[in-house]
Amino acid sequence: MVNTYEEAVAYIHGRSKFKKSPTLDRMRLFLERLNHPETDIQMVHIVGTNGKGSTLTFLRNLLQADGLTVGSFTSPYLVRFNERISVDGEPISDADILRLVQIIQPVEAKLDEELPEGGPTEFETLTAMMLLYFAEGHADIVLVEAGLGGRFDSTNVITPLLSVITTIGLDHMKMLGDTVSKIAWQKAGIAKPNVPMITGNITDDGALSVIREVTTKTGTPWFAMNRDYQIHYQSAQGWQERFSFDGFDQHLKDLAISMLGRYQSDNAATALAAYLKLHQLQQLPVSVKSIRDGLNTAFWAGRFEKLNDQPLVVIDGAHNEPAVDELAELIKTHFGQQSVTIIFAVLADKAYEKMLPTLAALPNVHLVLTHFAGPNAKRNAADLDALEASLKQPVPKFDNWQVAIAQTAGGLSADDVLIITGSLYFISDVRHLFTDNDEVANN
Repeated sequence: MVNTYEEAVAYIHGRSKFKKSPTLDRMRLFLERLNHPETDIQMVHIVGTNGKGSTLTFLRNLLQADGLTVGSFTSPYLVRFNERISVDGEPISDADILRLVQIIQPVEAKLDEELPEGGPTEFETLTAMMLLYFAEGHADIVLVEAGLGGRFDSTNVITPLLSVITTIGLDHMKMLGDTVSKIAWQKAGIAKPNVPMITGNITDDGALSVIREVTTKTGTPWFAMNRDYQIHYQSAQGWQERFSFDGFDQHLKDLAISMLGRYQSDNAATALAAYLKLHQLQQLPVSVKSIRDGLNTAFWAGRFEKLNDQPLVVIDGAHNEPAVDELAELIKTHFGQQSVTIIFAVLADKAYEKMLPTLAALPNVHLVLTHFAGPNAKRNAADLDALEASLKQPVPKFDNWQVAIAQTAGGLSADDVLIITGSLYFISDVRHLFTDNDEVANN
C-alpha cells in the first residue's frame, strides 16, 4: 500500500501505458468493482486532435460565470501532476491523490491477477480516480477531456450530457490510423444515442462524412460549425481576437478572447455552442454578460502564452502538423512585420519533417533547433541532425535547451519576438525555467 503522495504518483506512472488490444471492457469491469462512480456525475465529453484543452477552458469559464462549480479532467499537465483533476481551475490536493490511489490500488491488484493482459493502464487508473473524486460531489458539472482518440479511450465509458469534437487532423497515426477519415472514426466513437454532439471547425469532407454516418447510426443529434452555428471573424485588437457568433437562437456581436490565434476563436465558438446547447437541454436562461465575461477571461497555460514583454517571449504547444499550420498563420497575422525567432524541440514520433518546413517558409522567421528529455524512455526527443535534415539549409542547433534560450534571447532586441514551441513536454520544462525565475508575465 502506498503511504505518501510521492509514492502514489510513482504508482500511477508505474502502471502500463498501453495494451495490445484496444477495448473498453477492462475499464467497464474496473468501474463495476468501484461501484460505478460514473453514474453519479453530470459531464461533458471533449475529444479532438487539437483544441481540446482550450475549448474546455472556454467552456469552464462560461459555466463558472454562471455561478457553477466546474470540474475538469485534462492532460498532459504543464507544471504539476495534480492539474489533471481540478475544480474551478484549482488542482486536486496531494492528500486526495494519495487517498484515491489507496482506494483503487487493491482493486487493481486483483484485476492484475485475474486479467490475461493485466489490470488497468496508467490512463485508466487516472480516469477512475477522476470519476471517484467527482462522484463525491466536488463539482456541479465535469468537463472530461479524452486522452487519445475517443472510441477506445478509457473516458468513453461515460454517458455525458453533451459530446464535443473540436478538430480532426493527422496525429498519433500509429494508434489512430493514417488518414483523416480513419482518425474521424476514432473521434466519432464517442457518439451516444440521444446525447447531442457539437463539432468545431472540421472542414475535411471525409471526416464530416464519417461523423454523419456514425451519428446517424447511433441516433446522436449533431450540431456542426458552419452549418448549425456560424462564427464571423473580426479584426484582432492588441492581445485579443474578436468575433461574432450566430446559432442556438443567439446573435452575439463583438465577442473578445485573450488567447491569440484565429483557431482560438474557433475553439471559443465551439465552447459557446456547447454552453448554449447545455442551456437548451436544461431550459436555463442565457446571460450575455456571462458569455462575454467567461470568454474574455479564459486563459490556458502553454497555448501562445506570454512569458516576457521586451523582447516578447511566448511558449506554444504546437506539437503536431495541424497545430504548426495554425501557429504559422498566427505569426503571419500578428507578427508579420517583426523579426521572429523560433526555438523548436519535438518528440521523435511527430511529423517534424512536415512541421519544420512550414515554419521555415515564413520570411521573417529564424529557426533554432534544440533537444530536451522526453516524458519517458520510450518517447524520446527528435535527434537534432534528423530535425536539420528536414530543412534545406543549416540552422543553429543546441544540445541543451537552456543554453539555446539564453544565447538566443541575448541576441534579441526589445522589438523582436521569441517563440518556444514543439512538444508540450518541452514547453512544460521551459515554463518551469521562467516561473522559477519569477519572469512569467501573466500567470
